[in-house]
Order: sequence, then C-alpha cells, then structure tokens
Amino acid sequence: MKFSKYLTDKYIEILLVIFGYIIVLMMLFAFKVSSEVIIGITIVFVIISFGVIITGYFKRRGFYNNLLNNVEKLDKKYLVLEMLNEPSFYDGKILYQVLYEINKSMNENVKQYEISLTDFKEYIELWIHEIKLPIASLTLMNHNQKNKIDKRYVEQIKRIDDYVDQILYFVRSENAEKDYLIKETSLKKIINNIAMKNKDDLLANNISFIVDIKDEMVLTDSKWLEFIINQIISNSIKYIRNDVDRIIKLKVEKLPKQIDLHIYDNGIGIPKKDIKRVFEKTFTGENGRNRTKSTGMGLYIVKKLCKKLGHKIMLRSVQNEYTEVIISFSENDFYKIKD
Repeated sequence: MKFSKYLTDKYIEILLVIFGYIIVLMMLFAFKVSSEVIIGITIVFVIISFGVIITGYFKRRGFYNNLLNNVEKLDKKYLVLEMLNEPSFYDGKILYQVLYEINKSMNENVKQYEISLTDFKEYIELWIHEIKLPIASLTLMNHNQKNKIDKRYVEQIKRIDDYVDQILYFVRSENAEKDYLIKETSLKKIINNIAMKNKDDLLANNISFIVDIKDEMVLTDSKWLEFIINQIISNSIKYIRNDVDRIIKLKVEKLPKQIDLHIYDNGIGIPKKDIKRVFEKTFTGENGRNRTKSTGMGLYIVKKLCKKLGHKIMLRSVQNEYTEVIISFSENDFYKIKD
C-alpha cells in the first residue's frame, strides 16, 4: 500500500480540512487574535491533521499489504481469509465481513457440488455394475455358441466391455486412493489374467504373446494394474501391422530400488510429433484418426492411475517399427511385510 496513492485517495477529505482551516483562520483574523496564537493554532492543527492521516495510513497498510501478499502467494486464493486477522478500523471490518460471507457462500456451494458429484459417481458406478451383467451374459452366450455366431459380434461386445471399464476407472480415478490397496503383487499372475482376457483377439490376429517374467513381485494394487496393462495390450492389438510376424513382448528389468516392466509391440508405431501428447486427455493423434476410431481416453486414464499409484510410465516409439511402454515400480520398505 503506497502512501502517495493513499493521499491521492484522501484528497477530497484533505481539501475539506484545508478549506475548514482557512475559514477558522479568517475568523481568527476577524476577531483580531494575535499572530502568536494563530501560529500556535496552525502548528497544532497541522500536527493533528498529519497525525490523523499517518495513523489511518499505517493502520490500513498492515492489513492490506498482508491481504495482497497472501493473495499473491496462495495457489488457492479463496483461502486468503484464513491468513488474515480481523482489522481494527471500520472499513477494514466491513471488507473482512464481506470476505467472510463470500467464503462461507463458496464453501456451501462447493459442498453442495461435491454432494451432487458424489451422487452422480455412485449412480454411474452402480449403472456400470448393472450393465456388466448383461455384457457377461452375452459373452458367455457367444462362447457357448462360438461356431454359430459371427466373430464380429464377439468383437463388438468386447469393445463395449472395454469402454465400460474405461468409464468405471475414469470415474474412480478422482478418488483412487479410497479404492486401491498397495501390497506385494505377482506381475506374472496379472499378466496371465490379461493373456486369458485377450486370448481370442491374440489368436484371431495371429499375434505371438511373449512373456519373459518369472516371480517378480511389485508394490501395487493388482486390480488397478491389471486395468492399466490391459489398456496398453489392447492398444498393441488395435495397432498391429500386416507386413511382419506380429509380436507383443513383456519383460522385466531389475534396477536398484526399481523394477521396470517393458511392454513391446512391433505394430505401426506412433508418429514422432504425437509421442509427447499420447497421454493427453482425448488426444487421438494420426493413428486414431486414420487407423481406427479412438476416444483418446485410454492412455490418459492409464497415466492418471499410474500417478495415483506412485508408478512412473513412459513411452517410446518409432513409426512403422515399434512401440514400447515402460512402467516403473519403486521399492518401498514401508509396505514390505517382514518375517
């Protein structure tokens, strides 16, 4: 808070004080008051007037400087009221009360929004679980009538199931920490589940599914990790090439305090200009537009869940050669159960 601007803001009050003093001065001269008395009154008047201005300035400067500094420093600026003490001057009290009412109203609106959002998420999760039942029934019926039903129907049902899974995990990803359980988990067991889930697509597309994983254990949530890896495998199957022996290979690389899972395919790869954006929300890229219809949500959700679980994920690719996704699992002695 600058003193010059404070004075500028108070110029009307200052002019009125000066005008009032001139009137008093004229009255003193009219009553023929001695010059010594007039000088004394003038000095007292100036001192008192200046003292009032200075006192008012310093009382406000501390409060408003504190307000401005806190607003500048805070990421969540609506919390600024928590950093302030109620001032002693009247106009400051009014501002403080206004801020309090605004903050209170905002908190009430946010709370109502959170309740509505929670209700909506709960409904979506309930709907997903309900829709999963007929999807599972259709899958079983197709399996029992495998030779009589066109495989295109099977493919479409699997696509529906995958998209429903995407919705479920996207909804839950906002509060993933309430749903996952970190513990030592067998990578091989998760990969086996994924292989079984995708076996029909792997066989139909003549893809060699190579797994070079032994008994490696990682700290993760098995359910979430299975979804993450399955999304990557689904992409590998979706973007296969026709001019090579098709391969999807998974291997583990052990590093100090870290285990890396490499998921490699020799599919169509990703254009160099798209690699940096593959984890962005709704980004489909050149492959998504030209090769197949894509929502651009799969890898976005994968990245988001990896971050929630504390895993690192990176992707490297060369167009028309390969794509490799690497998921890094850090070791943490805190989670390990010791004998």
